[in-house]
Amino acid sequence: MAEMMGRRTGSSSGKGGSMHYYNKKNNYYGGNGIVGAQLPVGTGLAFAQKYNKEKNFTIAMYGDGASNQGQFFEAANIAGLWKLPIIYLCENNTYGMGTSQERSSHNTEFYARGDKIPGFKIEGQNVLAVKEAIKWAGAYAVEHGPIFIECLTYRYHGHSMSDPGVTYRSKEEIADVRHTRDPVEIVRKMILENEWSTADELKDQEKKIRKHLEDEVETIRSDPFPTEEDLYAHIGSTPGHFIRGVEYKHSRQN
Repeated sequence: MAEMMGRRTGSSSGKGGSMHYYNKKNNYYGGNGIVGAQLPVGTGLAFAQKYNKEKNFTIAMYGDGASNQGQFFEAANIAGLWKLPIIYLCENNTYGMGTSQERSSHNTEFYARGDKIPGFKIEGQNVLAVKEAIKWAGAYAVEHGPIFIECLTYRYHGHSMSDPGVTYRSKEEIADVRHTRDPVEIVRKMILENEWSTADELKDQEKKIRKHLEDEVETIRSDPFPTEEDLYAHIGSTPGHFIRGVEYKHSRQN
């Protein structure tokens, strides 16, 4: 949340925003401002795991819109060739940036996009189904190489601030998914039906979480913004040189 609010305490020091979360300590290497560009990065991480003989795997997540990007196929090709331990996880919410998948993808069976790489499709709105699928696919990837998973999911709102989210679909469609496939309600129903918890316990837990988030936000509001000096940190440019090998003498006029 600190990163979203542009504070120095954020995971990318407040300079990355929602597209560039990063936490190396927890093995989370974030997203990317370029659509689909996280897939080669994830493939590189999987290569490092195999090179270092780590019995672990990488999950590279992308949407149905990003599945048509060229770097996706390049990354999957090298992963299949070298049997890298990676899960390519497509979050299929049926719409890209304002465009349905039928209008943008010749093959909408995204789990089958890996050519010779195996894949399968799951209900992405069921958290326990996703948990078990990842567990199984991760073990497969470590032993045999890459695998595709297509998670059938949905987004209730627009893709971004510029997308109202209702010009290419009906309000009735959105309401129907909320009523029949909402992930929170699905897991709530499972918990109660299996008596893993009671309705009162869930309500108490929800109140605690809401209070925790509200307290976090209030704390973050007092955190500092990046400074002017931060503009020159974490970059690969040498001050005073704008063209390699040519010195640029900066002059300031008042």
